Amino acid sequence: MKSIDLTQRPPRSARVRLGGYVILPRLLDKCRAELEGRNGDYHYACPLDQRFLNFVGVDPEALKAEVAKGGGDGEILAWIEANASKKREEFEISQWSAFRESAAPSDNESREFLSDVVAEAGGAERQDLATSFEILDFDDHVTFGGQA
Repeated sequence: MKSIDLTQRPPRSARVRLGGYVILPRLLDKCRAELEGRNGDYHYACPLDQRFLNFVGVDPEALKAEVAKGGGDGEILAWIEANASKKREEFEISQWSAFRESAAPSDNESREFLSDVVAEAGGAERQDLATSFEILDFDDHVTFGGQA
């Protein structure tokens, strides 16, 4: 599967789901772009990606090696399901994804980092951005030409 150029557009939103998992499509976009040297400011296996990787129990380097083979999203999902050390039931995936989607930064360092992201993107007055996913979507939007 061909990667997207993350110097030209953002990865998919962390809200987008694959196999019921939030974060996964964004993680795959970043991984593919990194493999081709077109990841821009995005980093595969960042702390957000680690939340998914830890939840399913997949080594980031093993997943990266599988992605490098060129499979599509469905093939990568099948590989994850076959190789995850933490086999998850459908209800666990659903609950985890809903929790992640509504989660706000839980520690001061993360809150400060995301507040800085919003401020740097020109959204310091935005009081409606509370969850990590909302802040990421806002930053992606502004970074690629949208208005704060």
